[in-house]
Amino acid sequence: MARTHSARLVRGGIALAAASAILLSAAAPASADTVIDGPVPLLTAERFAILASQSISNTGPSVISGDVGLSANGPSSVTGFDGQGLTLEGEQVFGSDAVTANGHARQAFNSAASLTPTDTGVVITQLDGLTLSPGTYAGGAVDLAVGGDLTFAGSDRSVWVMQVESALTINSNSTMLFTGGASACNVLWQVGSSATIGSSADFVGTVIAESDITLVTGADVQGRLLALSGSVVLDTNTIQVPASCPTTGTVSETTVPSITSPAPPDGTVGTPYSFTVTADGTPAPTYTVEGALPLGLTIDTTTGVISGIPTTPGATTFTVVADNPDSDDDSETYTVTITAAPPVSSPPVTPPDASAPPSTPGQPTAPAPTATAPGAGVPGGGGGGDGDDSSTRGQLPQTGTSPIGMLAGLALALMLVVAGLVVASRRGRPTSAIRSS
Repeated sequence: MARTHSARLVRGGIALAAASAILLSAAAPASADTVIDGPVPLLTAERFAILASQSISNTGPSVISGDVGLSANGPSSVTGFDGQGLTLEGEQVFGSDAVTANGHARQAFNSAASLTPTDTGVVITQLDGLTLSPGTYAGGAVDLAVGGDLTFAGSDRSVWVMQVESALTINSNSTMLFTGGASACNVLWQVGSSATIGSSADFVGTVIAESDITLVTGADVQGRLLALSGSVVLDTNTIQVPASCPTTGTVSETTVPSITSPAPPDGTVGTPYSFTVTADGTPAPTYTVEGALPLGLTIDTTTGVISGIPTTPGATTFTVVADNPDSDDDSETYTVTITAAPPVSSPPVTPPDASAPPSTPGQPTAPAPTATAPGAGVPGGGGGGDGDDSSTRGQLPQTGTSPIGMLAGLALALMLVVAGLVVASRRGRPTSAIRSS
């Protein structure tokens, strides 16, 4: 009965797994629901609805909720903001603040590009009809068809990073939707060249493009438009910066790593070796080695611990690199010398006793005689020591024969002799003499 019940459970589990696989394959290209721990930090670029390097131009009554910044050129490169009925709910920012924000946008671009896709076997090209679970997705030229729809399914803490190697094209009348509490604040589009959002399209997320970003008439954006080295073009559009999403912790500003530990010590062949390379910086850096460590040693890329058991003597020169994907790295070159293990000393050999008689092969060697002090090992003999025990002084040494026994033996022998003489004398007398007596 138990076997039948188990078989039913197995068959039921197989059927459920098959049905789940079918539903997942139809819902999303990703095979796993990988959640990135918090959004890619934008730092000072977060306040901007539009941030460009070369120029910003507008046609028609656009509405911009957020700041507008231009990093490379001055106010003269911002056109169409006056006399077009444009509404700006924010500030126009130029000079050093815009340059700093552009630098932070570049860091976010690099961080997004360094992420590993959730499913390396999936390449996104046409987005129409897809429902994406949280994670990182990669493709070359990415397109959302005319009238197409794309759904993001996740919670308010879920994050999506879309890595677009070349151009991003969002065609007219397309729509992006959210389910399960997902929010536009955690969708990032990292675009290797330019991005175009078609007429009347509803677009969601922050676009960080290497080159230009163009919005066609009537396109709406819940997010940001950040053009690192190009321009932003508007035509009767609405750009709304989303509210900040909840995160699991506070994101601190990125700092360049710097190696803080001293040079690693030398080592010895066969002796366990351990040294920790440390570096500051935010986010925490990872550690790699250029060149080769001494044979037998490895480095932990996360902790910076160099450890192992050296196997070969000699001097080795190598470089340790502390790398922060959001900024520059730091490196130090070291030379570590591994010495040979000290020789193992053998125990001393005791030479044979020259006074001992030579032994004959094949015959046992008699044990050497052992001197025994008088009285040693004999009951009443006082046992070893220096032979000056007062309890034995003035006593005869034990010989194995008692003096009393000797006297008793002599007396018995004398009695036997007397008895023999008596018998002999009686035998020698005549009968008459005996009678007369």
